[in-house]
Amino acid sequence: MNVESRPRPRAVFTEGSILRHVLVMTATGSIGLVAIFVVDLLSLLYVSWLNDASLTAGVGFATQILFFFVSINIGLTIAIGALVARALGAGDRARAQQLSVSGLVHTSVIALITSLLAIPYRHDLLLLLGARGEALAVADHFLLITLPSNVLLGAGMALSGVLRAVGDAKRAMYVTLFGAIATAIADPILIFGLGLGVNGAAIATIFSRAVILAAGVYGAIYVHGLVARPQRRKIMLDIAPMMTIAGPAILTNIAAPVANAFALSVFAGFGEPIVAALAIIDRVTPVAFGVLYALSGSVGPIISQNYGARLMHRVRGTLTDCVSVTIVYVFAVWLLLWFAAPGLNSMFRATGPTAELVAFFCTYGAAAWLFLGLIFVSNAAFNNLGFPILSTLFNWGRATLGTIPFVTYGAMQAGPQGGLLGMIAGAALFGSLAVATAYWAISRLTKRAKV
Repeated sequence: MNVESRPRPRAVFTEGSILRHVLVMTATGSIGLVAIFVVDLLSLLYVSWLNDASLTAGVGFATQILFFFVSINIGLTIAIGALVARALGAGDRARAQQLSVSGLVHTSVIALITSLLAIPYRHDLLLLLGARGEALAVADHFLLITLPSNVLLGAGMALSGVLRAVGDAKRAMYVTLFGAIATAIADPILIFGLGLGVNGAAIATIFSRAVILAAGVYGAIYVHGLVARPQRRKIMLDIAPMMTIAGPAILTNIAAPVANAFALSVFAGFGEPIVAALAIIDRVTPVAFGVLYALSGSVGPIISQNYGARLMHRVRGTLTDCVSVTIVYVFAVWLLLWFAAPGLNSMFRATGPTAELVAFFCTYGAAAWLFLGLIFVSNAAFNNLGFPILSTLFNWGRATLGTIPFVTYGAMQAGPQGGLLGMIAGAALFGSLAVATAYWAISRLTKRAKV
Protein backbone atom coordinates (compact mmCIF):
# COMPACT_ATOMS: atom_id res chain seq x y z
CA MET A 1 0.00 0.00 0.00
CA ASN A 2 1.41 3.41 -0.97
CA VAL A 3 1.86 6.04 1.67
CA GLU A 4 -0.52 8.35 -0.22
CA SER A 5 -3.28 5.72 -0.18
CA ARG A 6 -3.15 5.12 3.55
CA PRO A 7 -6.11 6.45 5.53
CA ARG A 8 -5.24 9.64 7.34
CA PRO A 9 -5.79 9.15 11.08
CA ARG A 10 -8.18 11.66 12.58
CA ALA A 11 -9.83 12.14 15.93
CA VAL A 12 -12.88 10.02 15.09
CA PHE A 13 -14.14 9.95 18.68
CA THR A 14 -14.53 13.73 18.90
CA GLU A 15 -17.72 13.64 16.82
CA GLY A 16 -20.83 11.50 16.60
CA SER A 17 -22.63 9.47 19.24
CA ILE A 18 -20.50 8.81 22.31
CA LEU A 19 -22.58 5.79 23.28
CA ARG A 20 -22.11 4.29 19.83
CA HIS A 21 -18.33 4.72 20.09
CA VAL A 22 -18.38 3.09 23.53
CA LEU A 23 -20.50 0.14 22.36
CA VAL A 24 -18.53 -0.45 19.13
CA MET A 25 -15.12 -0.28 20.81
CA THR A 26 -16.29 -2.48 23.69
CA ALA A 27 -17.99 -5.04 21.44
CA THR A 28 -14.97 -5.47 19.18
CA GLY A 29 -12.61 -5.54 22.14
CA SER A 30 -14.77 -8.13 23.90
CA ILE A 31 -14.63 -10.58 21.02
CA GLY A 32 -10.86 -10.87 21.07
CA LEU A 33 -10.56 -10.72 24.85
CA VAL A 34 -13.26 -13.27 25.65
CA ALA A 35 -11.83 -15.48 22.91
CA ILE A 36 -8.52 -15.49 24.80
CA PHE A 37 -10.28 -16.44 28.06
CA VAL A 38 -12.15 -19.27 26.35
CA VAL A 39 -9.07 -20.55 24.55
CA ASP A 40 -7.01 -20.42 27.77
CA LEU A 41 -9.67 -22.63 29.32
CA LEU A 42 -9.55 -24.99 26.34
CA SER A 43 -5.75 -25.12 26.48
CA LEU A 44 -5.84 -26.26 30.09
CA LEU A 45 -8.67 -28.65 29.23
CA TYR A 46 -6.55 -30.27 26.49
CA VAL A 47 -3.72 -30.79 28.97
CA SER A 48 -6.15 -32.30 31.48
CA TRP A 49 -7.12 -34.87 28.83
CA LEU A 50 -3.61 -36.29 29.19
CA ASN A 51 -5.02 -37.81 32.40
CA ASP A 52 -2.19 -36.67 34.63
CA ALA A 53 -3.14 -34.24 37.40
CA SER A 54 0.45 -33.13 37.85
CA LEU A 55 0.57 -31.93 34.23
CA THR A 56 -2.61 -29.90 34.66
CA ALA A 57 -1.36 -28.44 37.93
CA GLY A 58 2.04 -27.63 36.41
CA VAL A 59 0.51 -25.64 33.55
CA GLY A 60 -1.75 -23.90 36.06
CA PHE A 61 1.22 -22.80 38.19
CA ALA A 62 3.13 -21.61 35.12
CA THR A 63 0.12 -19.64 33.91
CA GLN A 64 0.03 -17.71 37.19
CA ILE A 65 3.65 -16.63 36.66
CA LEU A 66 3.02 -15.67 33.03
CA PHE A 67 0.00 -13.60 34.05
CA PHE A 68 2.29 -11.32 36.04
CA PHE A 69 4.20 -10.39 32.87
CA VAL A 70 0.96 -9.97 30.93
CA SER A 71 -0.14 -7.47 33.60
CA ILE A 72 3.04 -5.44 32.99
CA ASN A 73 2.37 -5.50 29.24
CA ILE A 74 -1.20 -4.31 29.80
CA GLY A 75 0.03 -1.35 31.85
CA LEU A 76 2.43 -0.35 29.08
CA THR A 77 -0.30 -0.75 26.45
CA ILE A 78 -2.59 1.56 28.42
CA ALA A 79 0.10 4.24 28.36
CA ILE A 80 0.69 3.88 24.61
CA GLY A 81 -3.02 4.11 23.82
CA ALA A 82 -3.51 7.16 26.04
CA LEU A 83 -0.54 9.12 24.66
CA VAL A 84 -1.16 8.32 20.98
CA ALA A 85 -4.90 9.03 21.24
CA ARG A 86 -4.22 12.33 23.01
CA ALA A 87 -1.83 13.39 20.23
CA LEU A 88 -4.36 12.47 17.56
CA GLY A 89 -7.08 14.33 19.44
CA ALA A 90 -4.87 17.43 19.37
CA GLY A 91 -4.37 16.97 15.61
CA ASP A 92 -0.62 16.19 15.87
CA ARG A 93 -0.10 13.14 13.65
CA ALA A 94 3.70 13.39 13.68
CA ARG A 95 3.75 13.32 17.47
CA ALA A 96 1.39 10.34 17.46
CA GLN A 97 3.75 8.46 15.12
CA GLN A 98 6.73 9.22 17.33
CA LEU A 99 4.90 8.13 20.48
CA SER A 100 3.88 4.91 18.75
CA VAL A 101 7.43 3.88 17.91
CA SER A 102 8.73 5.00 21.31
CA GLY A 103 6.04 3.00 23.08
CA LEU A 104 6.73 -0.03 20.91
CA VAL A 105 10.46 0.07 21.71
CA HIS A 106 9.90 0.69 25.43
CA THR A 107 7.41 -2.15 25.72
CA SER A 108 9.57 -4.61 23.79
CA VAL A 109 12.68 -3.84 25.85
CA ILE A 110 10.85 -4.05 29.19
CA ALA A 111 9.05 -7.25 28.17
CA LEU A 112 12.32 -8.88 27.13
CA ILE A 113 14.35 -7.79 30.17
CA THR A 114 11.73 -8.73 32.78
CA SER A 115 11.11 -12.17 31.29
CA LEU A 116 14.83 -12.95 30.89
CA LEU A 117 15.48 -11.87 34.47
CA ALA A 118 12.76 -14.24 35.67
CA ILE A 119 14.17 -17.32 33.93
CA PRO A 120 16.94 -18.00 36.49
CA TYR A 121 14.46 -17.54 39.35
CA ARG A 122 11.49 -19.41 37.87
CA HIS A 123 12.00 -22.38 40.20
CA ASP A 124 11.97 -20.19 43.32
CA LEU A 125 8.89 -18.29 42.10
CA LEU A 126 7.02 -21.56 41.59
CA LEU A 127 7.98 -22.73 45.06
CA LEU A 128 6.46 -19.53 46.48
CA LEU A 129 3.20 -20.40 44.74
CA GLY A 130 3.22 -23.84 46.36
CA ALA A 131 4.31 -25.97 43.39
CA ARG A 132 5.89 -29.27 44.39
CA GLY A 133 7.01 -32.58 42.87
CA GLU A 134 6.12 -33.40 39.27
CA ALA A 135 3.91 -30.29 38.96
CA LEU A 136 6.93 -28.15 39.87
CA ALA A 137 9.07 -29.84 37.21
CA VAL A 138 6.37 -29.43 34.54
CA ALA A 139 5.80 -25.75 35.37
CA ASP A 140 9.54 -25.07 35.46
CA HIS A 141 10.04 -26.52 31.96
CA PHE A 142 6.92 -24.77 30.61
CA LEU A 143 8.25 -21.40 31.77
CA LEU A 144 11.69 -22.06 30.33
CA ILE A 145 10.08 -22.47 26.89
CA THR A 146 7.51 -19.67 27.03
CA LEU A 147 9.07 -16.81 29.03
CA PRO A 148 11.36 -15.52 26.22
CA SER A 149 8.32 -15.12 23.94
CA ASN A 150 6.95 -12.42 26.24
CA VAL A 151 8.68 -9.87 24.00
CA LEU A 152 6.48 -10.99 21.08
CA LEU A 153 3.36 -10.59 23.18
CA GLY A 154 4.42 -7.20 24.56
CA ALA A 155 5.13 -5.78 21.09
CA GLY A 156 1.87 -7.16 19.70
CA MET A 157 -0.15 -5.68 22.57
CA ALA A 158 1.59 -2.31 22.09
CA LEU A 159 0.56 -2.23 18.43
CA SER A 160 -2.97 -3.20 19.43
CA GLY A 161 -2.98 -0.14 21.71
CA VAL A 162 -1.95 2.03 18.75
CA LEU A 163 -4.83 0.64 16.69
CA ARG A 164 -7.31 1.42 19.45
CA ALA A 165 -5.89 4.92 19.80
CA VAL A 166 -6.55 5.62 16.12
CA GLY A 167 -10.07 4.20 16.41
CA ASP A 168 -9.56 1.07 14.28
CA ALA A 169 -11.50 -1.21 16.61
CA LYS A 170 -11.80 -3.96 14.01
CA ARG A 171 -8.08 -4.47 13.43
CA ALA A 172 -7.35 -4.08 17.15
CA MET A 173 -9.81 -6.92 17.70
CA TYR A 174 -8.08 -9.02 15.04
CA VAL A 175 -4.77 -8.81 16.93
CA THR A 176 -6.06 -10.79 19.91
CA LEU A 177 -8.67 -12.78 18.01
CA PHE A 178 -6.14 -14.19 15.54
CA GLY A 179 -3.87 -15.10 18.46
CA ALA A 180 -6.70 -16.97 20.15
CA ILE A 181 -7.57 -18.80 16.95
CA ALA A 182 -3.91 -19.75 16.46
CA THR A 183 -3.85 -21.29 19.94
CA ALA A 184 -7.11 -23.16 19.39
CA ILE A 185 -5.73 -24.70 16.19
CA ALA A 186 -2.15 -25.36 17.32
CA ASP A 187 -2.92 -26.83 20.76
CA PRO A 188 -4.62 -30.10 19.71
CA ILE A 189 -2.23 -30.60 16.79
CA LEU A 190 0.90 -30.20 18.90
CA ILE A 191 -0.37 -31.81 22.11
CA PHE A 192 -2.14 -34.84 20.60
CA GLY A 193 -1.34 -34.98 16.88
CA LEU A 194 2.42 -34.75 17.30
CA GLY A 195 2.38 -36.24 20.78
CA LEU A 196 4.32 -33.37 22.37
CA GLY A 197 2.12 -33.15 25.46
CA VAL A 198 2.75 -30.14 27.67
CA ASN A 199 5.67 -29.08 25.47
CA GLY A 200 3.16 -28.80 22.65
CA ALA A 201 1.05 -26.41 24.71
CA ALA A 202 4.14 -24.29 25.38
CA ILE A 203 5.08 -24.19 21.67
CA ALA A 204 1.47 -23.26 20.80
CA THR A 205 1.79 -20.31 23.18
CA ILE A 206 4.86 -19.05 21.31
CA PHE A 207 3.12 -19.51 17.95
CA SER A 208 0.07 -17.60 19.17
CA ARG A 209 2.20 -14.68 20.34
CA ALA A 210 3.99 -14.52 16.99
CA VAL A 211 0.59 -14.31 15.26
CA ILE A 212 -0.47 -11.49 17.61
CA LEU A 213 2.64 -9.51 16.70
CA ALA A 214 2.16 -10.09 12.96
CA ALA A 215 -1.45 -8.88 13.12
CA GLY A 216 -0.38 -5.78 15.04
CA VAL A 217 2.41 -4.97 12.57
CA TYR A 218 0.02 -5.25 9.63
CA GLY A 219 -2.61 -2.96 11.12
CA ALA A 220 -0.53 -0.27 12.82
CA ILE A 221 2.43 -0.08 10.43
CA TYR A 222 1.28 -1.30 7.03
CA VAL A 223 -2.34 -0.09 6.99
CA HIS A 224 -2.17 3.10 9.08
CA GLY A 225 1.51 4.00 8.82
CA LEU A 226 1.27 5.24 12.38
CA VAL A 227 4.71 4.11 13.56
CA ALA A 228 7.61 6.43 12.77
CA ARG A 229 11.18 5.36 12.16
CA PRO A 230 12.92 4.89 15.52
CA GLN A 231 15.24 7.69 16.62
CA ARG A 232 17.23 6.96 19.75
CA ARG A 233 17.16 10.49 21.17
CA LYS A 234 13.40 10.91 20.81
CA ILE A 235 12.74 7.43 22.16
CA MET A 236 14.77 8.25 25.27
CA LEU A 237 12.93 11.54 25.75
CA ASP A 238 9.57 9.75 25.56
CA ILE A 239 10.40 7.46 28.48
CA ALA A 240 9.19 10.04 31.02
CA PRO A 241 5.65 10.58 29.66
CA MET A 242 5.36 6.87 28.93
CA MET A 243 6.25 5.71 32.42
CA THR A 244 4.21 8.46 34.07
CA ILE A 245 1.13 6.56 32.91
CA ALA A 246 2.56 3.04 32.60
CA GLY A 247 4.08 2.89 36.09
CA PRO A 248 0.86 3.43 38.03
CA ALA A 249 -1.07 1.34 35.47
CA ILE A 250 1.25 -1.62 36.06
CA LEU A 251 0.92 -1.25 39.82
CA THR A 252 -2.83 -1.08 39.36
CA ASN A 253 -2.97 -4.29 37.34
CA ILE A 254 -1.06 -6.39 39.86
CA ALA A 255 -3.34 -5.34 42.74
CA ALA A 256 -6.08 -7.83 41.82
CA PRO A 257 -3.85 -10.94 42.07
CA VAL A 258 -2.77 -9.80 45.53
CA ALA A 259 -6.40 -9.49 46.65
CA ASN A 260 -7.28 -12.87 45.16
CA ALA A 261 -4.31 -14.54 46.85
CA PHE A 262 -5.36 -13.26 50.27
CA ALA A 263 -8.99 -14.28 49.71
CA LEU A 264 -7.86 -17.76 48.65
CA SER A 265 -5.80 -18.13 51.82
CA VAL A 266 -8.90 -17.38 53.89
CA PHE A 267 -11.21 -19.68 51.93
CA ALA A 268 -8.64 -22.49 51.95
CA GLY A 269 -9.22 -22.83 55.67
CA PHE A 270 -12.69 -24.24 54.95
CA GLY A 271 -11.34 -27.24 53.02
CA GLU A 272 -10.72 -28.48 49.50
CA PRO A 273 -14.40 -28.45 48.41
CA ILE A 274 -14.46 -24.68 48.93
CA VAL A 275 -11.18 -24.25 47.06
CA ALA A 276 -12.69 -26.31 44.22
CA ALA A 277 -15.69 -23.95 44.16
CA LEU A 278 -13.39 -20.95 43.88
CA ALA A 279 -11.58 -22.63 40.98
CA ILE A 280 -14.89 -23.02 39.15
CA ILE A 281 -15.82 -19.41 39.86
CA ASP A 282 -12.42 -18.24 38.60
CA ARG A 283 -13.04 -20.08 35.31
CA VAL A 284 -16.54 -18.66 34.87
CA THR A 285 -16.03 -14.99 35.76
CA PRO A 286 -13.50 -14.01 33.04
CA VAL A 287 -15.82 -15.35 30.36
CA ALA A 288 -18.96 -13.91 31.96
CA PHE A 289 -17.52 -10.47 32.74
CA GLY A 290 -14.79 -10.16 30.12
CA VAL A 291 -16.83 -7.38 28.52
CA LEU A 292 -16.03 -5.16 31.53
CA TYR A 293 -12.31 -5.65 30.95
CA ALA A 294 -12.84 -4.76 27.29
CA LEU A 295 -14.90 -1.70 28.24
CA SER A 296 -12.18 -0.29 30.47
CA GLY A 297 -9.51 -0.99 27.86
CA SER A 298 -11.49 0.35 24.90
CA VAL A 299 -12.83 3.57 26.38
CA GLY A 300 -9.37 5.07 26.93
CA PRO A 301 -8.90 6.39 23.37
CA ILE A 302 -12.41 7.92 23.43
CA ILE A 303 -11.62 9.85 26.60
CA SER A 304 -8.13 10.80 25.40
CA GLN A 305 -9.19 12.11 22.01
CA ASN A 306 -11.92 14.30 23.48
CA TYR A 307 -9.61 15.46 26.25
CA GLY A 308 -6.95 16.29 23.68
CA ALA A 309 -9.55 18.29 21.74
CA ARG A 310 -10.70 19.95 25.01
CA LEU A 311 -14.27 18.69 24.54
CA MET A 312 -14.85 18.20 28.25
CA HIS A 313 -18.60 17.73 27.94
CA ARG A 314 -17.90 14.68 25.78
CA VAL A 315 -15.37 13.40 28.32
CA ARG A 316 -18.03 13.52 31.04
CA GLY A 317 -20.57 11.98 28.67
CA THR A 318 -18.18 9.12 27.96
CA LEU A 319 -17.85 8.31 31.64
CA THR A 320 -21.62 8.46 32.13
CA ASP A 321 -22.26 6.15 29.17
CA CYS A 322 -19.64 3.71 30.47
CA VAL A 323 -21.28 3.61 33.90
CA SER A 324 -24.67 2.99 32.27
CA VAL A 325 -23.31 0.18 30.09
CA THR A 326 -21.65 -1.40 33.14
CA ILE A 327 -24.86 -1.39 35.15
CA VAL A 328 -27.01 -2.83 32.36
CA TYR A 329 -24.48 -5.50 31.41
CA VAL A 330 -23.81 -6.71 34.95
CA PHE A 331 -27.50 -7.06 35.76
CA ALA A 332 -28.08 -9.00 32.53
CA VAL A 333 -25.19 -11.40 33.23
CA TRP A 334 -26.23 -11.66 36.87
CA LEU A 335 -29.66 -12.88 35.77
CA LEU A 336 -28.11 -15.41 33.38
CA LEU A 337 -25.80 -16.75 36.09
CA TRP A 338 -28.72 -17.13 38.47
CA PHE A 339 -30.54 -19.35 35.96
CA ALA A 340 -27.32 -21.13 34.89
CA ALA A 341 -26.18 -22.17 38.40
CA PRO A 342 -27.58 -25.75 38.23
CA GLY A 343 -26.11 -26.25 34.77
CA LEU A 344 -22.68 -24.99 35.86
CA ASN A 345 -22.62 -27.37 38.80
CA SER A 346 -23.62 -30.21 36.52
CA MET A 347 -20.98 -29.35 33.91
CA PHE A 348 -18.23 -29.24 36.52
CA ARG A 349 -19.76 -32.19 38.43
CA ALA A 350 -19.84 -30.11 41.60
CA THR A 351 -21.62 -31.49 44.67
CA GLY A 352 -21.96 -30.71 48.37
CA PRO A 353 -20.25 -27.55 49.68
CA THR A 354 -18.68 -26.94 46.27
CA ALA A 355 -22.05 -26.76 44.53
CA GLU A 356 -23.51 -24.68 47.35
CA LEU A 357 -20.83 -21.99 47.09
CA VAL A 358 -21.04 -21.89 43.27
CA ALA A 359 -24.80 -21.44 43.50
CA PHE A 360 -24.36 -18.76 46.17
CA PHE A 361 -21.96 -16.87 43.92
CA CYS A 362 -24.37 -17.04 40.99
CA THR A 363 -27.17 -15.75 43.23
CA TYR A 364 -25.33 -13.00 45.14
CA GLY A 365 -21.62 -12.89 44.36
CA ALA A 366 -22.01 -11.42 40.88
CA ALA A 367 -22.98 -8.15 42.57
CA ALA A 368 -19.29 -7.56 43.27
CA TRP A 369 -18.72 -7.19 39.54
CA LEU A 370 -21.05 -4.21 39.36
CA PHE A 371 -18.68 -2.26 41.59
CA LEU A 372 -15.54 -3.80 40.11
CA GLY A 373 -16.82 -2.57 36.75
CA LEU A 374 -17.12 0.94 38.16
CA ILE A 375 -13.51 0.72 39.36
CA PHE A 376 -12.40 -0.43 35.89
CA VAL A 377 -14.19 2.46 34.17
CA SER A 378 -12.87 4.98 36.70
CA ASN A 379 -9.34 3.64 36.18
CA ALA A 380 -9.68 4.28 32.44
CA ALA A 381 -10.68 7.87 33.15
CA PHE A 382 -7.85 8.41 35.63
CA ASN A 383 -5.21 6.92 33.32
CA ASN A 384 -6.27 8.97 30.31
CA LEU A 385 -6.87 12.29 32.07
CA GLY A 386 -3.51 12.57 33.79
CA PHE A 387 -4.44 11.08 37.20
CA PRO A 388 -2.87 7.61 36.97
CA ILE A 389 -1.92 7.64 40.64
CA LEU A 390 -5.61 7.64 41.54
CA SER A 391 -6.20 4.37 39.69
CA THR A 392 -3.32 2.83 41.64
CA LEU A 393 -4.67 4.09 44.96
CA PHE A 394 -8.18 2.80 44.36
CA ASN A 395 -7.08 -0.60 43.07
CA TRP A 396 -4.66 -1.18 45.92
CA GLY A 397 -7.17 0.24 48.36
CA ARG A 398 -9.71 -2.32 47.19
CA ALA A 399 -7.06 -5.06 47.24
CA THR A 400 -6.06 -4.30 50.84
CA LEU A 401 -8.51 -2.22 52.89
CA GLY A 402 -11.41 -3.36 50.75
CA THR A 403 -10.48 -7.04 50.96
CA ILE A 404 -8.54 -8.05 54.07
CA PRO A 405 -10.90 -6.80 56.84
CA PHE A 406 -14.11 -7.43 54.88
CA VAL A 407 -13.30 -10.99 53.79
CA THR A 408 -11.81 -11.92 57.16
CA TYR A 409 -14.77 -10.63 59.16
CA GLY A 410 -17.31 -12.07 56.72
CA ALA A 411 -15.71 -15.50 56.80
CA MET A 412 -15.52 -15.47 60.60
CA GLN A 413 -19.21 -14.63 60.90
CA ALA A 414 -20.76 -16.68 58.11
CA GLY A 415 -18.15 -19.01 56.60
CA PRO A 416 -17.33 -19.02 52.87
CA GLN A 417 -20.61 -17.32 51.97
CA GLY A 418 -19.78 -14.56 54.44
CA GLY A 419 -16.35 -14.20 52.85
CA LEU A 420 -17.97 -13.64 49.46
CA LEU A 421 -20.33 -11.08 50.96
CA GLY A 422 -17.29 -9.35 52.44
CA MET A 423 -15.73 -9.12 48.99
CA ILE A 424 -18.95 -7.53 47.70
CA ALA A 425 -19.01 -4.98 50.52
CA GLY A 426 -15.37 -3.98 49.96
CA ALA A 427 -15.90 -3.67 46.20
CA ALA A 428 -19.05 -1.58 46.78
CA LEU A 429 -17.19 0.88 48.99
CA PHE A 430 -14.23 1.44 46.68
CA GLY A 431 -16.24 1.24 43.44
CA SER A 432 -18.57 4.01 44.60
CA LEU A 433 -15.69 6.18 45.80
CA ALA A 434 -13.77 5.63 42.54
CA VAL A 435 -16.55 6.70 40.19
CA ALA A 436 -17.37 9.75 42.36
CA THR A 437 -13.70 10.75 42.25
CA ALA A 438 -13.61 10.30 38.44
CA TYR A 439 -16.46 12.79 38.06
CA TRP A 440 -14.63 15.17 40.40
CA ALA A 441 -11.47 14.90 38.27
CA ILE A 442 -13.42 15.72 35.10
CA SER A 443 -15.06 18.73 36.78
CA ARG A 444 -11.65 19.97 37.86
CA LEU A 445 -10.23 19.65 34.36
CA THR A 446 -13.31 21.33 32.88
CA LYS A 447 -12.78 24.41 35.07
CA ARG A 448 -9.10 24.47 34.14
CA ALA A 449 -9.95 24.26 30.41
CA LYS A 450 -12.32 27.23 30.72
CA VAL A 451 -9.64 29.31 32.39
